[in-house]
Amino acid sequence: MKADAIGTAGALGGARRVQREATRNRVLNAARDLFETQGYEGTTIREIARRAGVSVGSVFTTFASKGEILSQVMQDRLEPLYAELDRVMPHLRGCTADRLRSMFAIHYAFEAQRRRQFLAHIAAAYDWTLPPTARPYGTTLRLQDIIRECLQKGVEDGDVDPASDLQEIIDLLMAAYAWTYRLVVRTNANAHELTAVMDRQIGLIADGFRPR
Repeated sequence: MKADAIGTAGALGGARRVQREATRNRVLNAARDLFETQGYEGTTIREIARRAGVSVGSVFTTFASKGEILSQVMQDRLEPLYAELDRVMPHLRGCTADRLRSMFAIHYAFEAQRRRQFLAHIAAAYDWTLPPTARPYGTTLRLQDIIRECLQKGVEDGDVDPASDLQEIIDLLMAAYAWTYRLVVRTNANAHELTAVMDRQIGLIADGFRPR
C-alpha cells in the first residue's frame, strides 16, 4: 500500500513538472512574439499570459518578472549564436582586429532578424529594478569569453600588446557594439550598415592595443 502511495506521488510530481515546463515554454513563445511586434516596454505580463493561454499567476509562478522573461528569451536565442561563434572563431584568418570584425559581423547578421528584442536586451542593462536572476546585455560571460580568447590569440600572435588590460578592451568593444544599435532606432540601419560602423570603431580600439 505504501509503495502504491509513493508511486502515485511520484507520478503526480512528474506530471506537475511536465505541466510547469509546458507553461514555461508557452510563456516564452508568447513573450518572444510580443516583444518583437509590440516592443518590450509595450508588452504587459497580462498580454503575455493571454497569448500563452495561461493565468497571470502561472506566469509569476514561473518567472519573477518581465525582465527575467526577457533574459530567458534572449538566452535561448543567443545560445545557438555563441555555439556558432565557438565553432568559427578558431578558423578565422587575419589580424586580431579583422577577426573581431568578422565576429561582430556574424553577431549583427544574427540579431538583424529580431532587432527589437536585442534593443530591449541592451536597454535592460540600465533597468535598476531587475531582479538578480535577470541577465541583460553585458552580464553574459559567454560573449566576453569569446572576445577574450580572440584577444589572447592576438597576444600570442604578437599584434596585441601583452601589457594591455584585456577586460578594458572587452568593455570597450561591447560598449561600441551596443551603442551602434541606436542607428536602428534613428535610421533603421540594417546589419550591413551597423557592421560598417563597428568595423571603423574596432580599428580605433585596435590602434590602442597594438604593440608599441
